[in-house]
Amino acid sequence: MAVITLRSILSARGVPRLLRGCLRLFLVATLLVATGCASVAPLETAIREPVSAPVFRFGKDTFAFPNEVRSLNPGREDLYANYCFVMTRGVVQFVKFARFDPSGAKLPPDAYVELVRQVASRSPWEEALPPEERVVIPGYRNLQELSLGEEVPVKAGLGSRFWTMVHWTNWRVTFPVGGAHQERVAAEVLAELRSGRPVQLLITNWPTPELNHGVVAYGYRISDGAVEFSVYDPNEPARPGVISFQREPRRFWATQLFDTKPGPIRAFRMYYSPLL
Repeated sequence: MAVITLRSILSARGVPRLLRGCLRLFLVATLLVATGCASVAPLETAIREPVSAPVFRFGKDTFAFPNEVRSLNPGREDLYANYCFVMTRGVVQFVKFARFDPSGAKLPPDAYVELVRQVASRSPWEEALPPEERVVIPGYRNLQELSLGEEVPVKAGLGSRFWTMVHWTNWRVTFPVGGAHQERVAAEVLAELRSGRPVQLLITNWPTPELNHGVVAYGYRISDGAVEFSVYDPNEPARPGVISFQREPRRFWATQLFDTKPGPIRAFRMYYSPLL
C-alpha cells in the first residue's frame, strides 16, 4: 500500500506553486505556535529567578475608558466594543514607545490623534525605545490621564479593530493544548515579568461562548500550588483582574475576570514576534 506523505503532496504535479508555499508557511507557523520561538527556563526555575523593577503601573499605564461588552449593553449602537486586542496591544505600545511630558502645553485633538497613531504604528514585539527616541505626549502625566482627557482622539489614534479580530493566531482558541504547553506559557510570562516587561495574552474558555479575550499580565504572586498573575482587563479599567496558573493539573484558571465565571481557561501569548 502506498504511503502518502506531506512531502509527496507538496511535490505532486498539479499542486500550484503558490499553494505549496502557503502550505509550508502554515506548517512552519503552526509549529511555532505549538512550541514557541525562544528557549525559556522551566517554571520551577523561573519562580526562583531574581525580579526586576516593574515598568507597568495599573491605573497610570492603562486606559481610563473600557472595552464595552455588547451582551451587557443591548440596543446600543455607539459601543466601543470588541477592541480588547487593540487596547491590550496599545498599553504595551505606550509602555515601550511613548513618553509623557506634563509640563508641555496641551495640543488640539487632531494632534493627539496623530501622536497616538505614531505610538500604535510600532510593532509591539520590538524592543522598548530609549527616552530620547520615544513619542512625546505633552500636557498629561500618563496614559490614564490622557485617555480620560482626550478619549475621542485616543480611540481614533488607536485605529481599527478589524485586523486584530481576523489575525490568524486568534484561531489558536480552537487548538487542543496540553498541560506542558500551558506550563511553558506560564514560564514565559513569569520570565518576562521578572525582566520588567508586561505580557499581552489571549485567554479563552472555548467552546464555551463566554471568553475569547485579551488581557495584559503585569504582576504576579506565588501561592501554594499556583502562580497568580495580575492582569489589566480592558473590560474593567477600574480594578485589576487575576488569572492563575495551577501547577497541578498544569492549567490556567479564571480567578477574577470581568463578567466571567471562575473556571479553567487556556492562555496564549500575543504579538510577541512577527508571526505570533
